[in-house]
Amino acid sequence: MSFDDIKREVAIGNRVLSHIGLCAGVDLARGHVSLRVPDEPDKFVVKGRGYEVDVMPVMKAKDMVVCDLDGNKVEGPPEATQCWEVKIHSAIYKNYPNVQSVIHVHPRHTVLMSILGATLVPMCREGHSLLSQPLPVWPHFKLVTSDQDGEEVAALMARSKVALLFGHGVVATGSTISESVVKVYELEEQAKMNYMALNAMGMDFPRIPQELLEESREAPEFWELPHFQSSFPPDTTEDLHPSIDEGPYKYWASLVEEDV
Repeated sequence: MSFDDIKREVAIGNRVLSHIGLCAGVDLARGHVSLRVPDEPDKFVVKGRGYEVDVMPVMKAKDMVVCDLDGNKVEGPPEATQCWEVKIHSAIYKNYPNVQSVIHVHPRHTVLMSILGATLVPMCREGHSLLSQPLPVWPHFKLVTSDQDGEEVAALMARSKVALLFGHGVVATGSTISESVVKVYELEEQAKMNYMALNAMGMDFPRIPQELLEESREAPEFWELPHFQSSFPPDTTEDLHPSIDEGPYKYWASLVEEDV
């Protein structure tokens, strides 16, 4: 992809965050998606700050900012700076060469549950794998602005593709923008269901038993089932169909991509 294509994808990703409610209301301007530049992996494109109208739904490709792995602005609109918490992105890209997309947002239920100190547990299928282990938490309320802050957050990602910032929000990584956005969308759904269960039953609310989670994880893949053999090429070792998670993102993107 060209730089223009990448900027367009990042602008659409930021618009999608607003469209699906992850950056809405009081958080209409708070959040940012980034994407590593494939041909120049020491650079990434991210939403900046300083726009005349700084809200997610109106972001355009020309508004995006290019940064290096130290978080310095390399290219972008003269009036714009990189996002204030650019160190989240730069530190993760620097430490994890395989990460291609980073997202930071403030989903309401996820933020609330981090303050309540209730470990998020799987309460539905959507996003249950994100919670196979307790999510790591950065135990600070401040913004992530220094090299040390960024490195501390990046260290959390060594054991999880999603991490919580106490009372602040969530950070997620992916191989694509759609992957990182869907992770946060599903996490917020899990947090919402955890919160409703907590209200209904207290801190010791019922949850999906561990043995049922393990049963689900150990189930054979679709391409291994006899009745799917005619649907996959011989000796298939992985699902060749597009990820089911890509569908919603492509649909959301189609709704917000006009005039990007």
